[in-house]
Amino acid sequence: MFRYGGPEVLEVVDLPVPEVGPGQVRIRVHAAAVNPSDVLLRTGFTDPMLAGRLTPPYRPGMDAAGVVDAIAPDAATDLRVGDRVMAIVIPIDPSGGAYAEYVVVDARQVVRAPAGTTHAEAATLPMNGLTARRALDVLGLAPGAWLAVTGAAGALGGYTVQLAKADGLTVVADAAPADEELVRSLGADKVVRRGPDVADRIREIAPEGVEAVVDAAVMGPQVLGAVRPGGQLALARSIGEPGTVPLGDTGDVIVRNVFVPEYRHAHDKLDALRVLAEEGRITLRVADEHPAERAADAHRRFEAGGVRGRLVLTF
Repeated sequence: MFRYGGPEVLEVVDLPVPEVGPGQVRIRVHAAAVNPSDVLLRTGFTDPMLAGRLTPPYRPGMDAAGVVDAIAPDAATDLRVGDRVMAIVIPIDPSGGAYAEYVVVDARQVVRAPAGTTHAEAATLPMNGLTARRALDVLGLAPGAWLAVTGAAGALGGYTVQLAKADGLTVVADAAPADEELVRSLGADKVVRRGPDVADRIREIAPEGVEAVVDAAVMGPQVLGAVRPGGQLALARSIGEPGTVPLGDTGDVIVRNVFVPEYRHAHDKLDALRVLAEEGRITLRVADEHPAERAADAHRRFEAGGVRGRLVLTF
């Protein structure tokens, strides 16, 4: 990308293979997931303060899966060249995004891919899984607490439901009629119909209100009514800088902003996600695969909506 805009600005560019620097690992990328954050970067909808930190060609992508290609001598890792891995990639870092045949990142951003998975499946986990993990960590709910999750059929919402259940929480999640069985299969204790009145439907399940909501559907003020006084609302932000999302008067609800780059070096958190995937406690869902040179088509399909799981670019 040399300019911001619609999917058509995504084009193939030849660049030198990046060299590993101190503490870094180079990955030969085989798969990169398509996320909402990629669309934000493509359209230029990032924090203005980042303008001076990004230079063209701009490269989206926050999830990479592939094979270790090179390791810096001082890198603190037990990985070896040839190992199958997954990594969280931050496009606003000097590394650039994951839409590339080769990426170089800090060794703390890389872990082994879950055993028995494809590259495409592994690429769906790092960013969305760490965002869900960060949201739950920020909320800090005790086992048994009621958590509501919007957008539960999507990638972030689905991981949130499954991680919340692994944490011992009680989960009420929303779903369209066609997605109810999917959301139940992810472990939700109660499923309500999605839509503008979802807060009222959550209150029918939890009359006193839930302790917290993870708003993966980005509904904002529409879900505030589901939260009990003194409860919390977690809002996900993937790129840009951490900050406050204006919601107007939230009353007694505490708004928590979830900024996943704060977990870019949370190697233990990412590796714990790998373990849960290997145990079958979180589900890796690939909606479809597109060759990387057809990234524009993948973005058009993503923006059309209705994707369950993640679209993945293959290299």
